[in-house]
Amino acid sequence: YVCSTWGNNHFKTFDGDIYQFPGICEYNFASDCRESYKEFSVHIQRALNSNNHPEIQYILVTIKDFTVYLRPKLAVVDGRIVKTPYYSSGVLIESNDIYTKVYAKLGLTLIWNHEDALMVELDSKFNNHTCGLCGDYNGVPIYNEFFNGVASYNSITYGNLQKISKPNAKCEDPDETQAIPSCNGHRDECERLLTSSAFADCRLRLNLEMYIQACMQDKCACNGNEDSFCLCSTISQYSRQCSHAGGRPGEWRTQYFC
Repeated sequence: YVCSTWGNNHFKTFDGDIYQFPGICEYNFASDCRESYKEFSVHIQRALNSNNHPEIQYILVTIKDFTVYLRPKLAVVDGRIVKTPYYSSGVLIESNDIYTKVYAKLGLTLIWNHEDALMVELDSKFNNHTCGLCGDYNGVPIYNEFFNGVASYNSITYGNLQKISKPNAKCEDPDETQAIPSCNGHRDECERLLTSSAFADCRLRLNLEMYIQACMQDKCACNGNEDSFCLCSTISQYSRQCSHAGGRPGEWRTQYFC
């Protein structure tokens, strides 16, 4: 029921596919895509911050006819800046220094850490009704997102299809012929980090292999620059998702690590 994005352009769909997509336009993250009446949509835009790491700049949530625009530490509802906690028309917005959360009575919860990580949880009544970077929520990985009848898409083609066209947007589509490089190194290190005793309660709750793969991608992309973004964003995500799944991760951060 959870779709998320974090760190080095990682995405995990409702159906459990994990892929990377480095686009910096505005994209449909997850929307109700029924023809007749769309109950909600979530759009996101990323950009590179001063350290050259991708961060979410803003999130645009529409619930029926109600619009919520989120920036770090700022919530704007139907064009007005609001103080949180804010409640109206079945939508609750809460924020603190670390997170902004949006709860909508129709069955949507959104949690953003004001930086790289966004998580959207949806009621199962939206099965088979969604589209966007989070996929179609049909319970089957790969099918209809990356493989549709006869056509198969790579993650960049798939991501580009989710762009919201805006007449004056200045952003380039990532090149579909430049596939994200695969990465086979660093497995031992990533496995060691993600299976440390702090995460003992997480092993059976999450698909560990997916996070190991994401961690390996991060390590390869960082080419030995051991900044915390490379190493910590996927481990933080694993910890968050473990808590969300009812687990109790232990204290894994130390003075010297993350």
